[in-house]
Amino acid sequence: MVVVVKFGGDLVANREALEKLARDIAEVSNKDKVVVVHGGGDIVTAIAEKLGKPQVFVTSPDGFRSRYTDRETAEIYMMVMAGKINKEVVISLLKAGVKAVGISGVDGGLLRAERKKRLVIIDERGRKRAIEGGYTGRIVSVDVEILKTLLDKGLVPVVAPVALGDENEVLNVDGDRAAAHIAGALKADTLVLLTDVEGVMINDKLVDKMDLDKARASLKRVGAGMITKLYATIEALEGGVGTVVIASGFKERPVTDALLGKGTVVTVG
Repeated sequence: MVVVVKFGGDLVANREALEKLARDIAEVSNKDKVVVVHGGGDIVTAIAEKLGKPQVFVTSPDGFRSRYTDRETAEIYMMVMAGKINKEVVISLLKAGVKAVGISGVDGGLLRAERKKRLVIIDERGRKRAIEGGYTGRIVSVDVEILKTLLDKGLVPVVAPVALGDENEVLNVDGDRAAAHIAGALKADTLVLLTDVEGVMINDKLVDKMDLDKARASLKRVGAGMITKLYATIEALEGGVGTVVIASGFKERPVTDALLGKGTVVTVG
């Protein structure tokens, strides 16, 4: 079985939670092929500000909140995401006995993205406004040969979500959607999206099961923190992934629990 696991900076920054997650990935990787995709946007923000580069965030009409990425921010993003964060995750996995190898979406041309020429945002007055796209990308292709090679060697790839643009420039891409595209290209059995809540909450209640239609219908019923994960879920299932589970990463065995259906389990039908 092929399992893709995505988690964000809240887990990376929590040493105890990351150690538990690493031990669980070690256990799961003994029987399944595992690919890890990490985020870490808050860590990027903190370091950028220490470097004297305040970060700007924008919100799309669909409710996406994203980092506005100019050239300097793209350089900082690559440095922190593919460097500091990626290697911290790799070290945690190695300590747990996982044969982890850190790479980025740039390596081996893993992730190719189309640079967004412009972004439509909602300004501080609540009006739509178009701005220059900067160095943010929309993933258009995934070359999983490097991942397959590592998996066949019994290794666990740890992927930092940066991508190459048409002119081989580094682009910032969303981690959840990078994981969805990678899982789809691998035709993974399961994509596990770990977060800081139990799963998809609607009217303060956990939705334990969804099909693709319900996932689409729920997009306007969840908050900004969950909407990207639902979009990633939809993209993954449309790309051929068997099951997506959105679940809490702050458990003793978060991946094992997710594979046992603890969280929100989403399937095509």
